[in-house]
Amino acid sequence: MKRTKKERQRLLTETIEDNPFVTDEQLASQFGVSVQTIRLDRMELAIPELRERIKDVAAKKYENEVKSLPIDEVIGEIIDIELDSRAISIFDVGAEHVFQRNGIARGHHLFAQANSLAVAVINDELALTVKANVFFVKPVRAGDRVITKAIVRGQHNEKNRTYIDVVSTVNNDTVFKGEFEMYRTKGKGDNHETSN
Repeated sequence: MKRTKKERQRLLTETIEDNPFVTDEQLASQFGVSVQTIRLDRMELAIPELRERIKDVAAKKYENEVKSLPIDEVIGEIIDIELDSRAISIFDVGAEHVFQRNGIARGHHLFAQANSLAVAVINDELALTVKANVFFVKPVRAGDRVITKAIVRGQHNEKNRTYIDVVSTVNNDTVFKGEFEMYRTKGKGDNHETSN
């Protein structure tokens, strides 16, 4: 049974409130309408596009958590973070991020996403990259969504170092790997705000 526009828009609003990360394509499939219809519904309801919704959620949820840099300086959108443990961000590759000749993403964008996530996961006012070993595994293209995960592998409190492994994927295929050695002003045990 086909829903009325009013009913569809009500359900659309509820669906997006429950899951702000749902795409227009997923919504179109769920409601049995075109992607264009979903976009028009969103415009009428003043619901921002996915990228803006993710930014809003991340800014509200993590702006007071990330200590080492302002949340808006992280490349990509943080969607999960536990300081001194792990973090996840997503980065949608646009035409402005790729080489015009071949459509492949410029490497510094992938590195910047990984490096800023490694900085953000540190529970300290200051975190700097000391050393990074990076591997570009597969090319990334415009339209790809890069999901990057940072895992804190270990600490060396006497040297004020934190070691972080970062892996970036597109559609579950690894496209980038990095091993980061980060300087922090305090060892993990010296920071009274750090939770175990």
